[in-house]
Amino acid sequence: MQVIAVTGGKGGVGKTNVAVNLSSALSKAGKDVVLLDADLGMANVDVVMGLHLEFTLADVVSGNKTVGEVVVKSECGVRVIPAASGIPLMTELTSEMRASIIYGISSHINPPDILIVDTGAGIDETVQTFVSACQQAIVVVCDEPASLTDAYALIKVLRLKKEYKEFQVVVNHAESPVQAKKLFERLSSVTEKHLDTRLSYLGAVPQDQYLRRAVQERRPLLTAYPRSPAALAITDIAGRILKGGITNSASGLTFFFEQLLDIQADRV
Repeated sequence: MQVIAVTGGKGGVGKTNVAVNLSSALSKAGKDVVLLDADLGMANVDVVMGLHLEFTLADVVSGNKTVGEVVVKSECGVRVIPAASGIPLMTELTSEMRASIIYGISSHINPPDILIVDTGAGIDETVQTFVSACQQAIVVVCDEPASLTDAYALIKVLRLKKEYKEFQVVVNHAESPVQAKKLFERLSSVTEKHLDTRLSYLGAVPQDQYLRRAVQERRPLLTAYPRSPAALAITDIAGRILKGGITNSASGLTFFFEQLLDIQADRV
């Protein structure tokens, strides 16, 4: 089983849209996919997917529900573990609270083929915790100076905290394939020179008017406009993942939870 973090140093690069639609594409390919919204205090996976939530991980933290009771299945078949938005408790989680979420997920969901972890933006402790526990990391960037600077800072912090040798990069909102590859090469040359870290180019998602429409309709692009340019690009990226474009290492879900618990123990 693969456990993949979708992350990005800067907010606004389209990270959640990539995570949602990548999950949808993998589900359409016949895989059992769980999408964990790990942006615990500013969650919006449910908004992008048009989910109507009764309960979230905030209810798990408060002890009112189990993780299994808050899971929602989307129209594209992805099982979603939703976080909350605008609830102060979720932005001030103690190590014990994080541990309760970890134990809850490990105990109350059936292991999927692929677990996608949509992290928050930035490099705070929660982002570092979830990305460090994943087998693989996809870093989403776009053609903005702040995006590249923040992506470099994120990779630097993660590289120092864990023996990540390789990161996968997706260029979002690309003007053209040539522009996207040049953007990747700019970031890659800096990380190789200063961090001794190799980046791999997973693909580009073009600018697409249909993505805005899908967001306004609160539906995944892969569901609303499956033949749109961005949807086709994400489908290609999903295909590369399934064909081994990302190395499948360690032992999946067990590895993920063991890593999370080890990280939590180190911080207590």
